[in-house]
Amino acid sequence: MISEDDELFQKKSMLKSEDWWAVWLGLFVFLLSLGPVIGIDLLGWVVKFNVWIDSSKALAPVSKSFQSMSGINAALLTYLFLLVITTIGAVAMGAKPFKYLVGFSIIYWITFGCLVLGNNAFIAATPDKQASLKIPWSLSLGEMGFVFAMIIGLIIGNFFLGFAKFLEEAAKPEWFIKTGIVILGAAIGIKTVGALGLASTVIIRGLCAVVEAYLIYWPIVYFIARRYFKFTPEWAAPLASGISICGVAAAIATGGAIRARQMIPVVLSAVIIVFVAVELLFLPWLAQCWLFREPMVAGAWMGLAVKSDGGAVASGAITDSLIRAKALKELGINWQEGWILMAATTTKVFIDVFIGIWAFILAVIWSVFRIDKSKTSKAGSKVSAGEIWERFPKFVIGFALTFLILLIMGLKNPSIVKTATVGSDQANALRTFFFALCFFSIGLVTNVRKLWAAGMSRIVGVYVVCLFGFILWIGLFVSWLFYHGITPPIVGG
Repeated sequence: MISEDDELFQKKSMLKSEDWWAVWLGLFVFLLSLGPVIGIDLLGWVVKFNVWIDSSKALAPVSKSFQSMSGINAALLTYLFLLVITTIGAVAMGAKPFKYLVGFSIIYWITFGCLVLGNNAFIAATPDKQASLKIPWSLSLGEMGFVFAMIIGLIIGNFFLGFAKFLEEAAKPEWFIKTGIVILGAAIGIKTVGALGLASTVIIRGLCAVVEAYLIYWPIVYFIARRYFKFTPEWAAPLASGISICGVAAAIATGGAIRARQMIPVVLSAVIIVFVAVELLFLPWLAQCWLFREPMVAGAWMGLAVKSDGGAVASGAITDSLIRAKALKELGINWQEGWILMAATTTKVFIDVFIGIWAFILAVIWSVFRIDKSKTSKAGSKVSAGEIWERFPKFVIGFALTFLILLIMGLKNPSIVKTATVGSDQANALRTFFFALCFFSIGLVTNVRKLWAAGMSRIVGVYVVCLFGFILWIGLFVSWLFYHGITPPIVGG
């Protein structure tokens, strides 16, 4: 029976916890995103970022029903909406209202500028879009807005220490990314409904390919981090998840599951983001050179190798364009657009679906075997259900709820998939902001000199050894094993 003190503590913790506030905010955005399903456009005013040459066309409301609204007005409404809902949560968690309001406002508009800059056509346009934009070349780096946000945050956090200290009240990288992950669940759910309509072989092969990320990558990375780089389990587990599974989301989920200190997934996230940018720079072009005869292998490889959702999808889109262009030129085959991207996205979706399961498994293992060896834990002592629950990252509940609700809705009534997708796209526009706010905040709270002294060089070392030593190549082998010989339909075929 729960005592009054225990009940009071639980209520208090649910109001003070970043995890729970990520759930509340993520579910609130998710509920608003269901508006199109019942014929009400509740988030259509959210600003979206277009790939642009003319800066006047850089912004627009995400919904066509708000097309009469200017892009800057959509940006202002998005700012006010995020300001209100995050201030409510931040104050409930103990933040000073005025300081948070001012700090968040500054962080929002700096991040906003980074996203606009990152969508400049010469930076973000994929090769298949260059002709319509009338540009001769592009870096095809759609994730650069996030990287710019992190760089600006790093500059402020390391060279303008007083300003950084003032902004710290509103710089909450874990809260922002966790809220974004909850919102992400709906997008994955609706994508999974769409994936169920694809050829069964692609689904089955995608599921099988994902198994290696957890059963092969993770233990090898963990072993290398522990044995050769001398990391403690508290560092090695989130590092293994971040490098081997799903980047920032997996690192944070694992950190929460094993009760790692908050700074650990924050540090790891900074390194992961940089490596995702590096992968985006070369992996699609390697795929074009090596795999233009095996397009679905190339797509699955992007999904397995690039450790962020946006990065994997972006690399899949680039690879789709590059390989189709080369196949048309050298093989005379005109494959339909989107199938290579689908292989990348489907693979990444299945990886994401298992994040919560893996976090729960690690929470149980860390509790049962007392791997953290905390002073309050006694080896061999009985582990209560309450302790396992305490370790469990609560925001994963929100992620699972949004995923399952959209999945079940789509399976029961396939006719709503189109309208649900519209709402999901609107929610994803807000998710983009939460992710970008996280990246800026990571940079802001990251003191490079202190982190390097604390062992960041070893984190980079583990990442380099694992990524280039075996992750890329095992991922390529597994992709080949499951997708070899499968090609997209031919245009007009």
